[in-house]
Amino acid sequence: MTDWTIQRKVTTRIPTHYGTFQLMLFTGKHDDKQHLAFVMGDVNGSENLLVRVHSECFTGDVLGSLRCDCGQQLDRSLHMIARAKRGALLYLRQEGRGIGLLDKLRAYNLQDEGYDTVEANLELGHQADERDYTVAALILRDLGIRSVKLITNNPKKITELRGLGIAVNQRVPIEIPAHPENFNYLRTKVKRMNHLLQLSGRLQFSEDHA
Repeated sequence: MTDWTIQRKVTTRIPTHYGTFQLMLFTGKHDDKQHLAFVMGDVNGSENLLVRVHSECFTGDVLGSLRCDCGQQLDRSLHMIARAKRGALLYLRQEGRGIGLLDKLRAYNLQDEGYDTVEANLELGHQADERDYTVAALILRDLGIRSVKLITNNPKKITELRGLGIAVNQRVPIEIPAHPENFNYLRTKVKRMNHLLQLSGRLQFSEDHA
């Protein structure tokens, strides 16, 4: 792990439609971003805790954009944690798979011209996925979580967290139905980024926000 450090700045109670969470804000010296953790129940010392590591998506999480599955994954994950009555969702501030909101919107325009999401990022001078999960590992340690069941379709996220010393004991799938606006996006994640999910409920793809 790098020499990054984080500090928990504040914890507050957040009642939601899913149930009541503790919302914690973390900052670090390595960047000027404020990362969040939604925590339900007593998680200190927990094993096999249900956890979602979710990267910020303003267009999907806040505006309800149908170009991706991010907002639906956020909603579904909070429901899953609430049903389990214990768990954590980490909200990392790395918009657009790490490229930022400005270039993410530019990438949308390129996608409308026929590029897929990977090609658009590369065309703008970025990598296909520039996210870093070091902060997630640090937050999990700060919370005292010993091992996790990770809500994800992305094997690369599991590999990277394990490489940072996090015990990921199980992958919990999170299936969001495909529709015309996000079908090509989801297909690209499957075929070019190795995400594990089904499309249209018929074709099984298993060939890497969420």
